[in-house]
Amino acid sequence: MILEGLPANLPIDFEEVNRHLKRRQGGYGRGARQQIESDRIEILSGVRFGRTMGGPVTLLVRNRDFENWRDRMSVEPVAEETPPITQPRPGHADFPGMLKYHSNDLRPILERSSARNTAALVAGGAICRHLLQHAGIEIMSHVVMIGGVWARFEQEVNYRELAERAEQSPVRCADPEAEARMIAAIDRCMQEGTRDTLGGVFEVVALGCPPGLGSFVHWDRKLDARLAAALMSIQAIKGVEVGLGFGVAEIPGSRVHDELFFGVGEGFTRGTNNAGGIEGGMTNGEPVVVRAAMKPLSTLPTPLSTVDMVTRQAVKAHFERSDVCAVPAAAVVGEAMVALTLTGAVLEKFGGDSLEEFRRNVEAYMAEVRERGFLRKTG
Repeated sequence: MILEGLPANLPIDFEEVNRHLKRRQGGYGRGARQQIESDRIEILSGVRFGRTMGGPVTLLVRNRDFENWRDRMSVEPVAEETPPITQPRPGHADFPGMLKYHSNDLRPILERSSARNTAALVAGGAICRHLLQHAGIEIMSHVVMIGGVWARFEQEVNYRELAERAEQSPVRCADPEAEARMIAAIDRCMQEGTRDTLGGVFEVVALGCPPGLGSFVHWDRKLDARLAAALMSIQAIKGVEVGLGFGVAEIPGSRVHDELFFGVGEGFTRGTNNAGGIEGGMTNGEPVVVRAAMKPLSTLPTPLSTVDMVTRQAVKAHFERSDVCAVPAAAVVGEAMVALTLTGAVLEKFGGDSLEEFRRNVEAYMAEVRERGFLRKTG
């Protein structure tokens, strides 16, 4: 992965990046592949003595499992090619990918469309977090549903406490009662005779976003649109909500829109945050809250019916490797996609060739909005 546009002099904490890579590999319901790989970041360019230099930063996360697939994915011609896989999996990229690229072998589609590529995204997102910290922004996530089991929370949510509890949970759920039921649901899918996969919903929260990130002027620079696109790009994500999301369609406007108040010593406040911190395509200073719905993984241990692309005969879909549930890991990837998107937005807003210039621009802007009565929301 290549990150372009980061200012010079940004310190990079390699172990912090590796910590996020390890988080991506965790979660109850993952497959045996995660025991093979232990992801570590390597930086090939753009960093000197632990600080960015202003040029493109090239990241490498090696695939430890690659040696087992070297012959099947050889770059150079081989004497005898491996037999093609011709049984596309319903719900996967196989069928349209084979048609698009005029291929009778789904192996190239299978490997490139794999969620393995999210390791590089998490590494890039972790480095972007380093810059976001200098803008006062922090990002966290938690799982709110797996397999129809929903977590329940108090009306007043402390996102930091929620994230801390989620980090201690094998399914990244902050509700202990729901956590136990989620684990039981995953266990049922692991049993012989009922082997299946489960999807769910995770929530990503960004605290401390200054108001005005994004745009109401350009359709393609609206921050909610960019966040939705970034989260939808994650494998198996089929829906994204900002704030109350689809819930806004169910209730009248008097209960949807977040009323604005002003108090001495408090500045501008809101009674609710149904907008999820974004109004008119721009941050409004409230926590940015987005949710993503992940479908059950399409590589099933008990394969579904499909059609062989060569013989046209009814067959069972190809099975190679899979997780029972990857929602906890997807939440970590979601954090990375939010970090990458917000980094683009803050660099558009504040710019700067060096970290020092970037910070001056942020501080000057925040001083201005404080004069107008805005106090940063940090919890």
